[in-house]
Amino acid sequence: MRSARHCLSLLAVAGLTLGLAPTLDDERALAEAPRTSAARISAVYKVNLGRFNLGNFRVTTTVQEGGYQLRGEGTFSVLEGLIFKWQGITSSRGRVTDEGPAPSSYAFNYSDGGKNSERLRITFGNGAVQQVSIVPKRRIPGLIPVRREQLVGVIDPMSGAFLTARSPNPNGDLSVCNQMLPVFDGRSRFDLVLKPKKRVMVQNRSRSSYSGPAAVCRVKFVPISGYRPDDAGIQHMKQSNEIEVWLMPVRGTDMYVPYRIVLPTPVGYGTAVITSIKVSGARRASVD
Repeated sequence: MRSARHCLSLLAVAGLTLGLAPTLDDERALAEAPRTSAARISAVYKVNLGRFNLGNFRVTTTVQEGGYQLRGEGTFSVLEGLIFKWQGITSSRGRVTDEGPAPSSYAFNYSDGGKNSERLRITFGNGAVQQVSIVPKRRIPGLIPVRREQLVGVIDPMSGAFLTARSPNPNGDLSVCNQMLPVFDGRSRFDLVLKPKKRVMVQNRSRSSYSGPAAVCRVKFVPISGYRPDDAGIQHMKQSNEIEVWLMPVRGTDMYVPYRIVLPTPVGYGTAVITSIKVSGARRASVD
């Protein structure tokens, strides 16, 4: 279960928010400077693991007067819950700065419909993690300890997934892939290193689906602490060169959001594809 949780965390940071895992109906824009305006984005992702459709994951982003709020909700199951069932809610809030998101809090609650459930909360301040609360608190032997100095300048999975990729170029700008995300999810500290791979054209027949350019990024998972060195799932992700995130521009804005995520896991490929995104609120008059 520990390796599965890391898989959920990784997909989440890449665009799903829970590390396994989770078209624009409206491409109207956020303002170029969201710190002085208001906007709301609602996106839905379809999540598959191998041949199985696990369910959908909905993310709502609200940016207003220099602050942001993110909320994600997902329900996943295999064979209507006979084999696997999982429900989770995650949220993040903080400030939007020129250097990127500055989170103030992050929360993650989940239940598998049985004996396993968890409520996790992180508070941030002065550019570092200030407090972590996990209920129930379980002791996991053999973990590489997380040191205090490793929690300076980190972001939570939600902020990393949806508030870091920006470019004024709406044509699948590969420069959005040149970034490293220092992530702490409440237990584990890891880096996600993005590098450009290629530019692609997404084509969908449905009018409600996104069609247009996307920047494909290679993603390298670099575990730092808060994990067991003998965890097979962690080692699988660490050694993989097949993790990808496709970042699509939201026209009229400088934002790029995850369109597709691909994550090899010990039990098959995990994928998440955006099926709808609606944007409302402030917008720029024109962007070319």
